Amino acid sequence: MHDQTRGYLPRPYRDLRSDYPDLAAAYDALGVASRAAGPLSAREQRLVKLGIAVGLSSEGGVRSHVRRGLDEGFGADELLHAIVIAIPTAGFPATAAAYRWAHMVIDAEGSSSDD
Repeated sequence: MHDQTRGYLPRPYRDLRSDYPDLAAAYDALGVASRAAGPLSAREQRLVKLGIAVGLSSEGGVRSHVRRGLDEGFGADELLHAIVIAIPTAGFPATAAAYRWAHMVIDAEGSSSDD
């Protein structure tokens, strides 16, 4: 089962999982199988998923993978570098937007740890 206690999950995501538990379970199983299908470490997989989110211009995906990356011990500089190297592939506008979204998460995480 997907670890729903880990960080922020948007309401539409939670609602969909609640309304369709069998679909959510199948989705979770696909994620587990995908992660286990090859030699990439969990750390490498996080960066790949962040890069895919940048390429898709997925604000929710970028924010989620940056948030999870920070929780998993990535430095902000590592996550931002993973975003910046997307410029030649994903284009400057998508990368600039992702960079802004990442900074929103990083800045929020930084301010919450100062409290």
